[in-house]
Amino acid sequence: MSTDAATPGSDIWPNLTIAERRILGVMVEKAKTTPDVYPMSVNALVTGSNQKSNRDPLLNLSEENVETTLQSLHAKSLVTRIQGGRVERWRHNLYDRWNVNKVELAIVAELLLRGPQTEGELRQRASRMEPIDDLDILRAAMQPLAMRRLIVFLGPEGRRGTLITHGFHAAKELELLRSQTPADGADDAIRSPAPTSVDDGVIARLAGELQEAKQEIADLRSQMQQIQEALQYTKQQLQTLKDSLGG
Repeated sequence: MSTDAATPGSDIWPNLTIAERRILGVMVEKAKTTPDVYPMSVNALVTGSNQKSNRDPLLNLSEENVETTLQSLHAKSLVTRIQGGRVERWRHNLYDRWNVNKVELAIVAELLLRGPQTEGELRQRASRMEPIDDLDILRAAMQPLAMRRLIVFLGPEGRRGTLITHGFHAAKELELLRSQTPADGADDAIRSPAPTSVDDGVIARLAGELQEAKQEIADLRSQMQQIQEALQYTKQQLQTLKDSLGG
């Protein structure tokens, strides 16, 4: 079985890069809130990925970044290319790949778009995509997601202020997020929930930016290798020309 996608009931899901998370989240969001623009073109995905509202961290993905990320997601069978029109478009396959219903997908998509959140934040924000009238409905929807590790509680489940995140973090990233969560039994009266959420949000942002920077460094190394190969080829051509001229 491929390691690129877990089967329903699996407790391990493939890591997703920050660009992959953002694009999948945008696809789900637009399919639910503005279905007239879905499936989405590359340009629409660039705009949706880089918008300033309902996003954390803020990104500045280029068209090339999005195209490369789509190819990666396509290889994992998470998206499908729609051909035949004037503009190539893309749609997600997450209902089938993750075996989730509409509310469950809205919850996971919101976490992909904005990272760790409290129950209250998650209910309010995910309700943009699917109605979630109260916390009891949210908690009922989160139970199967947590059992399958599509979502992860960063602190004790059910405690006020506990943050929830998606299940597609790299192990070190998830460890970093958990390290910022107060230990079990911490005094809620002493801890201020608001600063904790802000601190965790900053950590999540930095972790995402670090992952993005690593990808950019890898891309730069690849480009430098290509430049070096081109220079070497040019030198060989010049030497051949020089030899032919008797130089």
